[in-house]
Amino acid sequence: MTFVDAPGLAPWRDGDRPLDERVDALLGEMTLEEKVAQLGSVWVDISPAGSEAAGGNVAPLQDLFMKDGTNLADRMRDGVGHLTRVYGTAPVSPAEGAAGLRKMQDQVIAANRFGIPAIAHEECLTGFATYGATAYPTPLAWAATFDPALVERMALAIGDDLRAVGVHQGLSPVLDVVRDYRWGRVEETLGEDPYLVGQIGAAYVRGLENAGIIATLKHFAGYSASRAGRNHAPVSIGPREMADVILPPFETAIREGGARSVMNSYTDIDGVPVGAHAGLLRGVLRDQWGFDGTVVADYWAVPFLAMNHNVAADETHAGVVAMRAGIDVELPETVGYGTRLAEQVRAGNVDEALVDEAVRRVLRQKIELGLLGDGPLVPEGAGDVDLDSPRNRDLARTVAEHSVVLLSNPTGTLPLASGTTARIAVVGPCADDPQTLLGCYAFPNHVLDRFPDHGMGLPIAPVLDLLRAEFPDADLRYAQGAEVSGDDTSGIAEAAALAAQSDLVLLCVGDRAGLFGNGTSGEGCDADHLALPGVQPELVEAVLATGTPVVLVVVSGRPYAIGAYAGRAAATLQAFLPGVEGGTAIAGVLSGRVEPSGRLPVQIPGSPFVNPSTYLQPPLGLRTDGISVSDPTPAFPFGHGLSYTTVTYDAMTTSAERCPTDGTVEARVTVTNTGARPAAEVVQLYASDPVAQVARPVAQLVGFARVPLAPGQTREVIFEIPADAFSYTDPGLRRIVEPGVIALTAGPSAADRPLRSDILLTGDTVVLGRARRLTTHARVPAPAS
Repeated sequence: MTFVDAPGLAPWRDGDRPLDERVDALLGEMTLEEKVAQLGSVWVDISPAGSEAAGGNVAPLQDLFMKDGTNLADRMRDGVGHLTRVYGTAPVSPAEGAAGLRKMQDQVIAANRFGIPAIAHEECLTGFATYGATAYPTPLAWAATFDPALVERMALAIGDDLRAVGVHQGLSPVLDVVRDYRWGRVEETLGEDPYLVGQIGAAYVRGLENAGIIATLKHFAGYSASRAGRNHAPVSIGPREMADVILPPFETAIREGGARSVMNSYTDIDGVPVGAHAGLLRGVLRDQWGFDGTVVADYWAVPFLAMNHNVAADETHAGVVAMRAGIDVELPETVGYGTRLAEQVRAGNVDEALVDEAVRRVLRQKIELGLLGDGPLVPEGAGDVDLDSPRNRDLARTVAEHSVVLLSNPTGTLPLASGTTARIAVVGPCADDPQTLLGCYAFPNHVLDRFPDHGMGLPIAPVLDLLRAEFPDADLRYAQGAEVSGDDTSGIAEAAALAAQSDLVLLCVGDRAGLFGNGTSGEGCDADHLALPGVQPELVEAVLATGTPVVLVVVSGRPYAIGAYAGRAAATLQAFLPGVEGGTAIAGVLSGRVEPSGRLPVQIPGSPFVNPSTYLQPPLGLRTDGISVSDPTPAFPFGHGLSYTTVTYDAMTTSAERCPTDGTVEARVTVTNTGARPAAEVVQLYASDPVAQVARPVAQLVGFARVPLAPGQTREVIFEIPADAFSYTDPGLRRIVEPGVIALTAGPSAADRPLRSDILLTGDTVVLGRARRLTTHARVPAPAS
């Protein structure tokens, strides 16, 4: 659609003018109703008639708020800020989605004097969440790669697909740092270490933003620290935990990733809901960090201020509270904003200057996106875009292959020869169900469970089929044994009998992701404990009891307490919901066609019942003999992962023994592949602060690098570590770098750090501000020819 403003070009459409001048010119012409319209949203199911859902929600309590399209004209009066999930609400083809989006944009443009289109947003947590689009591995699997460059390439591909069909904003990545493995949304996170989460998250943001898509950081902040890991439950953490663990990934993704949007958390922090928390949404984001993008409400978070938090009397009051706190755009539908907000401004309950600030940010982004230009709002050919292209599949496969973690292989059972003629029993509920490979935000699990007549929407081979292809000469037989959930034990005896008759068992257990209880992992699928779901523990015990060697393959969205099994298994693999190419990746690692290189972004807990804790613990957070009989020691530590070769950590040197508190120190770590197979070693650098003003973690990740190693090859990793990496929040809540000794250690996991160099920080205590350095840059020089 081409816009022409007679008699001349309106200043806000003049691309030669400065951006701020265009924004101010448009804002100055708008009425209050036209302004608040830019802060609202519309969610309509554009799917063809006959695609009625079988029930269930894709957002919390959606059925209480979702409207039909009968009063669409009223909802679009004076304009719309966002269009919600035109492609992602029901199974529509790219052609149907593009046609629906064009029609809706035409309606939006016609409804306002200035012809301002809406921003179209979609979910993209495991790829573009729409019918027929590639379902990539879950974010927890991205983190297991320890490969920001690969994640950035994947995000660029996802962003390209979104942009190609007229989408402008993606609701991803999730930067919540895992605090409790029982939380259902662990699969959506990037793990339990704030540095790893920040680096992988910033890489994903760069990919989306470089494709022209506004990345939206979720969920700011503290969502993952809810009591007992329950979704939406209250959060009670101290200001230092918030500052040192929860907030850094968001700061990194904004400053180094370039994220232009942030989504609020549903939870309350010490009694203050984040949607009403001006200290976070204005104080931290804008005043401390200088963020100038938009803050969008998580779905229904504005009315939840009245309905769930009781900090507002009704939906109108909730809009007042949210606007004052700093939420710019209400998603997914206008409830507390719109005409209600305009009335409250006129009544003197909301300063119109707050509305103007929010509208200015929205208009700025619309101009940046080209929505006030003369190009087509939905690109030509959008209906013909291949959303499951060979490029996408290749990236999905590479991410999956790099993410599979070899936890144990004590007798060298793996890799299995691809030409083996052994009798292999494939057992378990995750072997022959392709949906167990996918996360809860993958479209087949997120939406298509509500539309059972539409199948999976794209080809996804289960692990069983890929094992048959990987080992064509084996006598391979299958028994499910048990469902992922439920209490039916009737199939366990058959599975154990098959195992007893076999030379080897490939036992595939874990999760089936879903939403709000329709799964064992995912949003609203919180766990009471960390034993495998359902009767799978009984299945594992029965198969192990046969005495046949067992390779345990866990395909899950959270870490389960499998230590008791791993000690008796011939080998153990962990795959964190590895996506549409996950079966290929698992089969390839089992055969050795793929060298295992994934590393744990979360610990594997030692007990299903000990209150789970992550590796970031001060001394009293670890095992304390003589003080407590409760042992939080993990079965497998953060960063752990084996390969089919051996790698030695030979030496670590530093550029100096002393470093100023505002300086930089270089650390060089040398590693050697002493085996006969290639490897991709993840070299991990940790820092310890032996004496500080507050209790500090025994070790904390400050740098990492994936290092390809040919057999017999020695390579060096060079880390440039800013002293800011050793900062923490002091008792006065200042972020400081203070003089004293810092121990740098390097190794293959948080629990295995054979190399150490001590650095003496010298000079005055430095109080860090907005300019603090967030990244330890690592480089691996090319090997000598």
